[in-house]
Amino acid sequence: MSNATNVGKSFDIVAMGEPMVEFNQLPTDHRMYRHGFGGDTSNFAVAAARQGARVAYITRIGRDAFGESLLGLWRDEGVDAAGVAIDENAHTGVYFVTHSEKGHAFTYLRAGSAASRMKREDVPTELIERATYLHVSGISQAISESACDAVLYAVECARAAGVKVSYDPNLRLQLWDLERAKPNILQIASLSDHFLPSLDDVRKLSGLDDPDAIHEWCLTLGAKAVTLKIGPKGVMAGDGEKRWRVPGNPVEAVDATGAGDCFDGAFIARIAAGDSIPDAARYANAAAALTTTGYTAIDPIPRPAAVKAMLARGG
Repeated sequence: MSNATNVGKSFDIVAMGEPMVEFNQLPTDHRMYRHGFGGDTSNFAVAAARQGARVAYITRIGRDAFGESLLGLWRDEGVDAAGVAIDENAHTGVYFVTHSEKGHAFTYLRAGSAASRMKREDVPTELIERATYLHVSGISQAISESACDAVLYAVECARAAGVKVSYDPNLRLQLWDLERAKPNILQIASLSDHFLPSLDDVRKLSGLDDPDAIHEWCLTLGAKAVTLKIGPKGVMAGDGEKRWRVPGNPVEAVDATGAGDCFDGAFIARIAAGDSIPDAARYANAAAALTTTGYTAIDPIPRPAAVKAMLARGG
């Protein structure tokens, strides 16, 4: 997948962040958990690769069985792992997903993980320079001060090399408080070509409630284009000159884990392929809806045939 802007580039997208191994509670027996994979930027990388994008990933994992399973995932999904470093003294992050009538909840075992030990000197700048897009997230910033610094350094290197930046703030107040999160998130948003927040996250960051006002506020930060995810109601996308509303796609959702990451990956994959913002948003919105119809973050991520079939049906 490439267009004229990708000529001479090895990758359409390089993503950077924290991968995790997932254990997702089975609906039929809450004592049992299904092994899977997660981590927002890893989910993003797989989603983009399944849409046909050339993707590489930058992170750190432990030398353990969970790290090996992640390497196997990326190999199977066609995600280049040249930017993945092995930490001999730290573990790979793990999380658990539980389900109830209130929705899904997460329990994390990530403190001191290999990814949280990433530093700016660990960032393979030459890999970023070979990409059309760099994708990062607020979770990658939140897991440690050194990782936060590494994300900013990666973004600065990307901009210096003419590599475009996509960014999902993915605000997690369990990881850092709003006072610390807000200036760091706003800084990366101001440097991004595509800012991809969810409505709930930006409500907390902006203090605003109305989606139109929130979208405008995001643009004032300096982001060149903003695609605001509004859950089942769809998305609002625009670049300062024009704004589009893309309605949601009705599906029988069973697990929303990773839906936003799927949206981001599908959206940037289509943008890198040359789609317009509204076309990429419609495609990504359908892909994200489809991923909620199955359990775990990775398994239900659709491939193009399924997404195009949903679009052909009108959602």
